[in-house]
Amino acid sequence: MDQDSAHMVAASKVPMLKPGEFDLWRIKIKQYIQMIDYGLWEVIENGNTAPKTTVMEGVEKVIPPTTAEEKAKKRLEVKAKSTLMMDISNEHQLKFNSIKDAKLLMEAVEKRFGRNATTKKTQRNLLKQQYENFTAPSSEMLNQTFDRLQKLVSQVELLGETILQEDVNQKLLRSLSPEWNTHAVVWRMKLS
Repeated sequence: MDQDSAHMVAASKVPMLKPGEFDLWRIKIKQYIQMIDYGLWEVIENGNTAPKTTVMEGVEKVIPPTTAEEKAKKRLEVKAKSTLMMDISNEHQLKFNSIKDAKLLMEAVEKRFGRNATTKKTQRNLLKQQYENFTAPSSEMLNQTFDRLQKLVSQVELLGETILQEDVNQKLLRSLSPEWNTHAVVWRMKLS
């Protein structure tokens, strides 16, 4: 095997992100992506142009790319995001899959894996304390309370803590204001 062939084989191996090795991974992934296509790293670092949108009947809709340049930018964005996602282990894929922008994906990966141990521990403790003290104001709708709790649980889980779904359900029920108990009693009486 000649030197160029050996270089191509080594280059074809995507550097995998391992917990605790974010800084080294960032250097390797930058080199890897720049070797594939320099423009991909530019998209990851600087972002791509925002998609065009329009508001129709009060709903914002994304206008699909129509020009060759817009389509090329979209392909580059998708390729950059896909390349980053290939480097993330299977256990973390679902946490980052919903992020549609390569720059935001890199920022989320950095937040998750790039902090030092002390910062992570402090952040985890603060979030756990927020979870323990979670309450629902009486002025808040049930779906808003649920969304706030789910967001908090997701943030705790991104820092490596696991919260059982049963515990989350109990936390939601306990956090509701007494007015909700009245609604539940009336609802049960109607069903009887």
